[in-house]
Amino acid sequence: MRNKPRTVWTPQAKQAIFQSRGEYEALYGGAAGGGESDALITEALRQVKKPNYKGLILRKTYPQLSELIDRSRELYSQAAPGARYNTTAHTWRFPSGAQIIFGSMQHKTDRTNYQGKRYDFIGVDELTHFTWEEYSYMFSRNRASGPGTRVYMRATCNPGGVGHGWVKNRFISPAPPMTTIKEEREVHRPGGGIIKIERDRVFIPSTVFDNRELLENNPEYVASLSMLPEAEKQALLYGNWDSFTGQVFTEWRNDPAHYDDQRYTHVINRFRIPQHWRIWRGFDWGYAKPYSVGWYAADEDGRLYRIMELYGWNGTPDAGAKEEVTQVCRKIREVEETHELLKGRRVRGLGDPSIFADDGRGQGSIAAMMAGNRVYFDKGNNARIPGKMQMHYRLRFDTDGRPMLYVFESCRQFIRTIPELVYDDTNVEDVNTKQEDHVYDECRYVLMENPISPRLEIKEPPPLSDPLNQRAATVYRI
Repeated sequence: MRNKPRTVWTPQAKQAIFQSRGEYEALYGGAAGGGESDALITEALRQVKKPNYKGLILRKTYPQLSELIDRSRELYSQAAPGARYNTTAHTWRFPSGAQIIFGSMQHKTDRTNYQGKRYDFIGVDELTHFTWEEYSYMFSRNRASGPGTRVYMRATCNPGGVGHGWVKNRFISPAPPMTTIKEEREVHRPGGGIIKIERDRVFIPSTVFDNRELLENNPEYVASLSMLPEAEKQALLYGNWDSFTGQVFTEWRNDPAHYDDQRYTHVINRFRIPQHWRIWRGFDWGYAKPYSVGWYAADEDGRLYRIMELYGWNGTPDAGAKEEVTQVCRKIREVEETHELLKGRRVRGLGDPSIFADDGRGQGSIAAMMAGNRVYFDKGNNARIPGKMQMHYRLRFDTDGRPMLYVFESCRQFIRTIPELVYDDTNVEDVNTKQEDHVYDECRYVLMENPISPRLEIKEPPPLSDPLNQRAATVYRI
């Protein structure tokens, strides 16, 4: 009589949901202690009985892989007797011939280490440590190594990190948790014809409250998370994606309940601007990266309102529309000549100082070319730390719950990118410039032209609402 197989590891409820999903991409986690790492490295085992199977588990750096590799030593040799780990190649080889490789991508150029390779399964641990460019490149490496394998990608992470913004916009914002997000695209064949492609993805939230084993072994862990500062507590205890470790502008609040009364929110409903209010235009140039134009109105008290924006991107995070100067100028003029809040108004422009530099090819500066197209800018003040402090000063709430900077709810790019900015790893007082910081830059130029002193009487906003309120699952198409 054959011996009954011994159970090596059993998924808990949320881990089982994550591992049972059929979408091409699935993100698991959102808070600390949800059992993300175990779920990822055991998912990689699913196809190891197929000889041609290759799995890849990624972290940002090799030192960060050590804990995952140690855990794999505990599980893999028991789950697949005869499996061997090669410490030099960071690769598990299984009796069938299948492989699971542990890899890293510390720098963007490290993508080339995977060029020409293919992996049936790609799992990314701490996805928010990666840029969109790094993650999306791995789609090209995710293909069948041979017949009969399933090709898909999985990831885990907590809020925060340089990739927080694009991860939130890809997995969190489009639909409620546990909801399939379907994305449809058309690809044109060379020589004619169209291929219609559909890819799906899903976010499976987890918190320490879903990890029964951790709560039993270390019941004090919840207390430890609850004692963190409010922003970190919201992110790591509850998995709140509007509050996270490393967030620069923790003052930010976007509360639709207060769009009308304008208390304890920075986002408000639009209204008609009085004729005597001054109008400013901030501008950050970009071609391969997005350009950003923001229009601001200043009231009698010096309070600023971002009333309109123009963002030059192709719909992919931090990817520019590649529009020429004349195209950008035409769009700016069109906004100022036709928009109900701007037409007929005097607008003063403040531009990225780099646009005033001569290109050295006989075309003059970008600013000069724009002036030739009847769009004028003065040189903006690019002092980074003072500019950052001006943003802090203006986002803080006074005792009446009002900030000195409001954003109209139609300014989606400001609302999308400003809360997601994180600190630089080396210049710890400044914003990380590897992010999508173009809106932030043009806003700084306007703030530095209208500086304010820090207010002595400020009031902390109420805590963010409970983020664990989940809606019923449906299918969302984008």
